[in-house]
Amino acid sequence: MDLHLTDDQRLLRDSVREFAEREIRPHVMTWDEAQHFPMTLLPALADLGLMGIQFPEAVGGAGMSAVDYCLCIEELARVDPAIALSVAAHNGLAAAHLHMFGTPAQQQRFLVPLATGQVLGAWGLTEPTAGSDAAGTRTMARRDEAGWVIDGAKTFITHGNIAGVLVAMAVTDRSRGNRGISAFVLEAGTPGMRAGRKENKLGMRASETSEVIFEGCRVPADALLGEEGQGFINTLQVLDAGRIGIAALSVGLAQGAWEAARAYALQREQFGQPIASFQGIRWKLADLATRIAAARLLTYRAAALKDEGVRTTRESSMAKLYASEVAVRAAEECVQIHGGYGFVKDYPAEKYFRDVKLLTIGEGTSEVQRLVIARQLLA
Repeated sequence: MDLHLTDDQRLLRDSVREFAEREIRPHVMTWDEAQHFPMTLLPALADLGLMGIQFPEAVGGAGMSAVDYCLCIEELARVDPAIALSVAAHNGLAAAHLHMFGTPAQQQRFLVPLATGQVLGAWGLTEPTAGSDAAGTRTMARRDEAGWVIDGAKTFITHGNIAGVLVAMAVTDRSRGNRGISAFVLEAGTPGMRAGRKENKLGMRASETSEVIFEGCRVPADALLGEEGQGFINTLQVLDAGRIGIAALSVGLAQGAWEAARAYALQREQFGQPIASFQGIRWKLADLATRIAAARLLTYRAAALKDEGVRTTRESSMAKLYASEVAVRAAEECVQIHGGYGFVKDYPAEKYFRDVKLLTIGEGTSEVQRLVIARQLLA
């Protein structure tokens, strides 16, 4: 078992860190307050290969491994979790679904623009009445003489209002339950598909989230992504990999919060000495560093297994569950160590605190992760 990064991986990590410090950190609060993803950043992300991290060069991707993917997402999240979330959702959901289940023609038409950063991707699973119970999908797709007609609505869709390509799940045969859900791929501007309300969020505000509404949305027969009736099953496979990305994002956010807390503790003086000299603060930093290291190992283990072609349902859920809850603890302690300054926007602590809670909710809540893990252990 080799737990060391290769020279190439260290170079990748350092390159993404340098990019994040130079191109992202100066704008973090501006983008957060604007509640808008900076589309001007897209070409720079694409130049680093960050819009097609794990996809083959044949479709415009960077051909990196799952461990490489974790390194990239972690370094982005260390500086701005919102930008990391957008990159992870683009890579790990919409583009990944196309890579895993798209036909060669679909990949050339839709995946190439995604992997090369020409457009952002969105992935439509969640609905107002179907969150953790994704099998409760109500959006319907019915056949007609020219293909399919889709009616329904999706909610909490990352990039739902700005994406160039959307992968959406819809019921094609209600009588078959989970096996009556299919996936479809659509381009922005498709008649009958429109963005609904943009959410005014607590955190991750530079990663835009909105409704997507389908009203008599007609798509051709070749818009079906994967086999008819396999959309829900394919979704579970996509989420296995996507949860590794959220785990890496959690590790990155936790690392950023820890570094901010450490820097402040070394600089802030009370009673004539830096607060880092007090045992209570030292123990907080020591405990957090230990938990972050454990979360990172769980995450990279899941990624390494994915690289080996192993199904990672249990490992992905364990990594996502533990890393996201460690990140919440790290963000909370970061605010606590900053004291009153942790409650104001002049310091990064309050943004980490606002951003972090989504990580225990998105791509399966902590409660759902525990159900998935228990199911795997007791099977």
